[in-house]
Amino acid sequence: MGEQGGERSIVRDAEFESVSSPSLSSKNIFDSSAKPRHAIDLPHSTQTRKGLARVVSIINLKGGVGKTTSVINIAARVAELGLRVLIIDIDSQGNCATGLGIDKSKVENTTKTLVLNPEKAMSCRYSTDIENLHIVIGDGRLISLEQEIMADLGRENYLADSLESLLPHYDLVLIDTPPNLNLLSINALSASDGVLIPVQTEYFALEGLAMLTNSIKEVRKRINPRLGVDGIFLTMHAPTILNNQVAGLLREHFWEHLVEPPIRRNIKLAEASSHGQPITVFAPKSNGGEDYAALAENLVARWAIVSGGN
Repeated sequence: MGEQGGERSIVRDAEFESVSSPSLSSKNIFDSSAKPRHAIDLPHSTQTRKGLARVVSIINLKGGVGKTTSVINIAARVAELGLRVLIIDIDSQGNCATGLGIDKSKVENTTKTLVLNPEKAMSCRYSTDIENLHIVIGDGRLISLEQEIMADLGRENYLADSLESLLPHYDLVLIDTPPNLNLLSINALSASDGVLIPVQTEYFALEGLAMLTNSIKEVRKRINPRLGVDGIFLTMHAPTILNNQVAGLLREHFWEHLVEPPIRRNIKLAEASSHGQPITVFAPKSNGGEDYAALAENLVARWAIVSGGN
């Protein structure tokens, strides 16, 4: 850039050298060469309370990492395995309902009802087309909820208290959280036994993961001593050098918590959501269908939960 009006511009042109990337065969989609290093210190989860559902928040402070897609598809596959599953949507966008083919405009009792009126907990559940899978629906009414409870004592435990009557009726409760650490997210962590963290295989995601793990430690210390990390899994993975490098770093530093396989980029996942179906119904043989099925089965083994008990 040149000088204008006698002032020197602080922006200058940059030159880049073009380098061709080596081709990657389908056999090299995932980088398996990473060697385990000393694991990053993350709190481990405690066992599920006997006779009650395991409560797990799927959380990431970065948006667009496939969080809601993961909630829907993990829940659907776990339900197909015969376990009783409840989704709690505390995101005001309410995309879990849409992804399961439910019209939010016809719903009377929502997550806001559950939080403010725990005596109505049983009537806040709605069935889905998947056997064994129910949902408490989030919608725009959640926007005002945070302000309504902000001044209340024990505001961090509203959701935990409201869930108590539901836990004996399920094997797993999955909570879909907003992409920020607001009071509703704190409520989710307060109510949870563990968290699942979806991480997109890009470098910015590593910074977000560090911030999130610090928040989890703080909630464990100050509010919920049961809280731990149930697992970290990779989303939107593609056979590129960059994606494989990030995946390798995550395997090196979080190998104790990483749950395989990575979820590959797959257009069928977006198509399934637009049709209001989980991928296990819409396209079970697609990359997304096979990846989420395997991930869910590995999580069930990790949780060691069986139908009707823990």
